[in-house]
Amino acid sequence: MGITLVVFFALVLIASFAGLTKDSHDSADWKPSREGRRAA
Repeated sequence: MGITLVVFFALVLIASFAGLTKDSHDSADWKPSREGRRAA
């Protein structure tokens, strides 16, 4: 199982360097918060 995990992370790293990954969040997903609670 260890080698499978290493291969998986290596593939993700390669895809990241190739620009094939992206953050699915945009600014609308990140709401302001105070101490972990959503701000009004």
